[in-house]
Amino acid sequence: MIDILYEDGEALVIDKPGGLPVEQPRKGGPSLEDHLDALRLGFQRAPMPVHRLDTDTSGCLLLARNPKALARFSRAFEDRQVEKRYLGVLAGELAEEAGTIELALSKISSAEKGWRMIPAKKGKPSVTHWRRLTSVGGLTLVEFRPETGRTHQIRVHAASGLGAPLLGDPVYGPVHGVGKGARRTMLHAAGIVVPRAGKTPIAATAPMPADFTALGFSDG
Repeated sequence: MIDILYEDGEALVIDKPGGLPVEQPRKGGPSLEDHLDALRLGFQRAPMPVHRLDTDTSGCLLLARNPKALARFSRAFEDRQVEKRYLGVLAGELAEEAGTIELALSKISSAEKGWRMIPAKKGKPSVTHWRRLTSVGGLTLVEFRPETGRTHQIRVHAASGLGAPLLGDPVYGPVHGVGKGARRTMLHAAGIVVPRAGKTPIAATAPMPADFTALGFSDG
């Protein structure tokens, strides 16, 4: 079962489990697509994802219940009207309390490491606001509020902008592997607000997942 955080006639916000791909992997296996028919909830059409979350990322994912809503919500993302709040566990501690990371990002690929995003002056502008929340055992819980929505933006901004990668990140961490105390990249889409002309905004909050609380962090 996938928890529903918000529901109305044109939208759903679900709490996507960490480790579940949004799209069917090329090699096969479970994905969100397997659950879309059950998420119709009596509607004629299955809902459609408006945006993407990395496979490891848990939390708020917006689904549209019809093509017109999908187009409107997609435009809201493109126009940077959507408020997004993420929580991430960094593998390290931070001296500063808050700030803004502005690192343009570009995609590269190699036969050895596959594709990844890197900071590059000629890359696409990328802006992330961040705030340190608390530290436990050498790990730091950070709130991220991205202005832009580049691929892997928060992951690269944490590693290259803050100098401390997300715990468990196998691509941007200092050691290729899941990392101590984490079976996935520790990033959670904690909240989303989508404005709608003439209607109440879509607003949802996803509770902190169990693997975050197991590290000693809490919602409070």
